Amino acid sequence: MPSSPQHPAPTPRDVSGADAKDLALYREKFRRRLPESLDELHGPTQGVVELPLHMAWSGMTSYDMTKPRQRMGLYRTVLHEGLRDDLPEYLNRDLLLQLWPVLRTLVGRTVRAVWEDAFPQLATRTRAAA
Repeated sequence: MPSSPQHPAPTPRDVSGADAKDLALYREKFRRRLPESLDELHGPTQGVVELPLHMAWSGMTSYDMTKPRQRMGLYRTVLHEGLRDDLPEYLNRDLLLQLWPVLRTLVGRTVRAVWEDAFPQLATRTRAAA
């Protein structure tokens, strides 16, 4: 069942020992992929971006950056499937900051929490947009 305000996804304190360990490992998987700084993100802001199959294994591989939905889809895919070396190549710092208030609602809870914990300017940007 997907999480919702009525049925939020479990957090480590809400689950048994084995489940809490699985959630912690899942969170660590995304944390290890993070860049040291958002300034490392120098990906494209225009043109058509082709993602390799290790990221775009289940859907689109080509994204037109002039189309907002495709741009958002690219960022969502890279945040979920990209490896540490992929993030600087496919994500752009300024564009990530611009997209984050909406993008954060499209990514999983774990991805959102890991990025906002590591980069408080993302959470600040969200509060400013509200």
